[in-house]
Amino acid sequence: MANVSRAGRKVKVDWDAWCARSLAEEDIVRLILDGTVIRTRLDRKATNISVLAAIGVRRDGQKVLLSIRNMGGESPSSASDRPTGAIRPALPDRPRPWRQFLDDLDARVLKRPEFVIVAPEARVPRDGAPGLEAALVALWGDDLPIQRCTVHKHRNLLAHAPKHMQDELTEDYRDMIYADTAAEVERRHKAFLRKWRLKHRAVADSLEEAGDRLFTFTRLDPSQWKSARTTNATLRLNEEFRRRIKTQTVLPCAETVPMLLWALLASGQIQMRKVDGWETLSQPIEPMLLDLAA
Repeated sequence: MANVSRAGRKVKVDWDAWCARSLAEEDIVRLILDGTVIRTRLDRKATNISVLAAIGVRRDGQKVLLSIRNMGGESPSSASDRPTGAIRPALPDRPRPWRQFLDDLDARVLKRPEFVIVAPEARVPRDGAPGLEAALVALWGDDLPIQRCTVHKHRNLLAHAPKHMQDELTEDYRDMIYADTAAEVERRHKAFLRKWRLKHRAVADSLEEAGDRLFTFTRLDPSQWKSARTTNATLRLNEEFRRRIKTQTVLPCAETVPMLLWALLASGQIQMRKVDGWETLSQPIEPMLLDLAA
């Protein structure tokens, strides 16, 4: 029992050091931001908690977990608790979880990425991720290339359509998103809007809500499109995590969730591979050329 207790304390010390580490030397070209919901126990009651995760893609294409935190949980570590180095003080405290999350990455000197993929905030029953996107723009400027996850947007569209239209909607959406060229994506996008404004206006309105951020991936080399359209990297990470804790329907506390996921990655039990198209990551991102008017 004493050995188990010591091992637990060692994991906690390593976890705290990982959470406070400097990110100044990380050469991150792409940032993937998403959330998941894990069942755990808080205040002696089983409940669902939302966890925020940031995965970075290094210039060589390797994915790496940069941060994982409970939504609305601990505040960013103070500068005195962080490793010595050029760590900027955290931005003023703000109530929105994504802003606090990004403030912590900024305080640990994560450089501005070249491309960011985002998903709607966990369990927020509306289209888009306005809190997250606004926080990204406030931190890194409105010229930051942001890609809305196309899988999440597909789910949004299905939620607006009656069941008898969903197969047709899915076919039209996939034809648009998986077109071979940027010009063909643009053509099919216009056709989608014209059709669904007449067929079911709520679907067209939902698609228009995302604007050009649903098609930012077309600014990249086509070899990157598969990995740049979605936040699937975090989805696969979540699936691996759930598979390994499926025998525990309730975890002991909120802090256990991110720490356990980190420990599984640190020990090599969960591994992340390079992104598709990594060979062209060094190519510059093209300006947005799509004409989204239809």
